[in-house]
Amino acid sequence: MPHRAHLFSLRIGHAVREACVDEPYNGRRFSRDLMAGITVGIIAIPLAMALAIASGVAPQYGLYTAIIAGFLIALFGGSRYSISGPTAAFVVILYPIAQSYGLGGLLLATLMSGVLLVVMALMRLGRFIEYIPESVTLGFTGGIAVVIATLQLKDFFGLSVESMPEHYWDKLAVLGQQLPALDGMSTLVALATLAVMLLWPRLKTPVPPHLPAVIFGSLLAIWMNSQGATIETIGSRFSYLLPDGSTGTGIPPFLPEFTWPWQQAGADGQPIGFSWELFRELIPAAFAIAMLGAIESLLCAVVLDGMTGKRHSANSELMGQGIGNMVVPFFGGITATAAIARSAANYRAGAESPVSAMVHSLVVLLALVSLAGVLAYLPMPAMAALLMMVAWNMSEAPKAVHLLKTAPRSDILVFLTCFGLTVALDMVIAITTGILLAAVLFMREMAQMTRVTDITGNQRVQQAGLPQGWQVFKINGPLFFAAADRIFNELAALSREARGLVLYMDGVTILDAGGLSALNKLIASCRQTGTRIVIADLQFQPLRTLARAGVRPEPGVSRFYPTLDDALKGIVSGEG
Repeated sequence: MPHRAHLFSLRIGHAVREACVDEPYNGRRFSRDLMAGITVGIIAIPLAMALAIASGVAPQYGLYTAIIAGFLIALFGGSRYSISGPTAAFVVILYPIAQSYGLGGLLLATLMSGVLLVVMALMRLGRFIEYIPESVTLGFTGGIAVVIATLQLKDFFGLSVESMPEHYWDKLAVLGQQLPALDGMSTLVALATLAVMLLWPRLKTPVPPHLPAVIFGSLLAIWMNSQGATIETIGSRFSYLLPDGSTGTGIPPFLPEFTWPWQQAGADGQPIGFSWELFRELIPAAFAIAMLGAIESLLCAVVLDGMTGKRHSANSELMGQGIGNMVVPFFGGITATAAIARSAANYRAGAESPVSAMVHSLVVLLALVSLAGVLAYLPMPAMAALLMMVAWNMSEAPKAVHLLKTAPRSDILVFLTCFGLTVALDMVIAITTGILLAAVLFMREMAQMTRVTDITGNQRVQQAGLPQGWQVFKINGPLFFAAADRIFNELAALSREARGLVLYMDGVTILDAGGLSALNKLIASCRQTGTRIVIADLQFQPLRTLARAGVRPEPGVSRFYPTLDDALKGIVSGEG
């Protein structure tokens, strides 16, 4: 099936090969990539810093992620328009890791997740994105958005909270206790930034709203601080060590250095080291990062396919994501995945190939080494407002409301379960529970679709002139474990006085082990009661299942016919 090849193929650098080698790449296309890359790079700078802060680490680590992982994933991945870097979806996973294990633990978990992503690519697991229901993705992304927005309330209102508790309800309690002591100036900067983001799109300019919003918020904060306010900025909150041992404020204006992840600081400020016990503790987090990274990046690729009419290579994209996340921790970068909003902006800005994503990384690199001093003036309330808007966009609230209004009850139950578990407990638990619940509800619905109907009185059957005591039943729907026992129990009850049964099975598409077992029980029951059973019109899969199980006709008990007409003729002639 050529239209599904993108779900099974694996080729390192698939997107670059397809867009720049298989198709002619010229100066006109490069100029479009250059402009798109510059546009998205400018967009990514404040976002990368804000998302790093939200994840519990200094802002420069978000820039390192956009520079290194963003470049490598574009080079080795399978989606030509995707822009990778820090994303809001990971905040709920990364923040607890950073709190418990420090930067070193976060980098180790990222490295381990990269290995898992490469393994997933080699196992061709990219196709399984098809099996995640929309109710699950909307549920956990909505829950993540609520958690992210909650985490921003501290900086949005300028609250003096030393550290946030682990559990969501405890976070709300702490924030509620501190809310009466909010800082009015910080709140004003946050509200002004948020207002600009909401109003700017009405001007219908190509400039994305968060750039003028952050600039306005920064200028307002600078003026207020000059008047005696104490609005916190990146420069006042974060610091770094210079080569001569002195301390600088804000973001270090130099390139990241190669450092082994296990030599980075843990939660106690000392190198975290590496041990089997630490590895075991980080495995669940690494698995969660890998799963979310796979889902997020492949969903982004699917969205871009819908926008562009192109096809990504799912497994190649997983390989690129894995390589990026394996390399970036050695340079201080945190977890990266494809960002839907930045990727869509990349395409709308005229991108032609993954070269635009590489240009985006170089733009972020240039900002790091040349604008670090300016970036230190960004106020924390403005960054919180920016993430509030990111959380709102991520929640896809209109889609969620539409689902709640129009979807079947089973989908609504799955959505609410995923949403609630993501907020209250854990995203991994939410996704796992949501998928399992969706699968169980789907199986129940499929089982309810399987029906058995007595068609003995049908004109076609009557014309055949069946002998007295014979009954004909038509089965429609899959005969799998959730439906088969019920169907064959119904048949047994309906045919207690029958001399013979005809099972017309042209509507049975699936016969699994449970269905096979139930059928064998019916045949065994007919053998004991002396009732003869005739099975007609088997489709390929049920026929193959019976053949593999060694089910054969039994003289005086069971026979098989290719069509219902042949079965009826055989019974009338005495062969049945």
